[in-house]
Amino acid sequence: MLIAQITDTHIKMPGKLAYKMVDTAGMLRTAIEHLVALPTQPDLIVHTGDLVDFGTPQEYAYIREILAPLQVELIVIPGNHDERGALAQAFADGGYLPTSGFLNFCIRRGPLAIVGLDTVVPGQGGGKVCAERLSWLEQTLAANRDVPTLVLMHHPPFATGIAHMDAIGLEGRDEFAAIVARHRQIQAILCGHVHRSINALVGGRLAMISPSVAHQVALDLTPDGPSAFRMEPPGYMLHKWDGNRLVSHVAVIGGWPGPFPFFDADGRLID
Repeated sequence: MLIAQITDTHIKMPGKLAYKMVDTAGMLRTAIEHLVALPTQPDLIVHTGDLVDFGTPQEYAYIREILAPLQVELIVIPGNHDERGALAQAFADGGYLPTSGFLNFCIRRGPLAIVGLDTVVPGQGGGKVCAERLSWLEQTLAANRDVPTLVLMHHPPFATGIAHMDAIGLEGRDEFAAIVARHRQIQAILCGHVHRSINALVGGRLAMISPSVAHQVALDLTPDGPSAFRMEPPGYMLHKWDGNRLVSHVAVIGGWPGPFPFFDADGRLID
């Protein structure tokens, strides 16, 4: 099973640029072109939050229009820029999002269980897994102990070292890690929010942040680093479940030269 992960698309209304310079709609269209041109098509696409910038119904209608060329199922979870009610209504046709409350869900797709964990705190940049959400997660995982599981969440459950992003990180990550440690069927935790490819072990399982298909947060590990982004190459992730393990790749979007052969027509290494 092949799963593509996109994240942090931050779609605004037509003609609007994020931070007055990032054409997030155009960049998402380019990402979709890249996805549909893959020689091996994904079986599922997941979006790990911040679909739009202000959470309005009009923005969600616009992103649905942009996403229309995708021919495979799309699963979404909310990020801090999303609005639960508007997102749930815009993607109600998927049938997996609750109609009220936290947008937590657990669905089976092929051999995997896909658990979506809502980390949003309305009106805040940071996220939280409160007692209610942690209890739901524990019970859901306990009911699927024998099923290889992916957890989707917007806010990563670890500190990244990028200070301004960690300031709006996840509250309750220690309690989250303890639950993960008790449920060995979890294969990976897929996250967004930080607009960079960053990995860490959480509860003995790998938590991975996907790069954004738009702008990237500047890599600055100084304690007082400013809040800033760069127009580094955008990307997404491909996660391949081979029946025993998850193997994950970062795909860089762009018109890069190649592919070029390593060997000539006689099978000799090109020198």
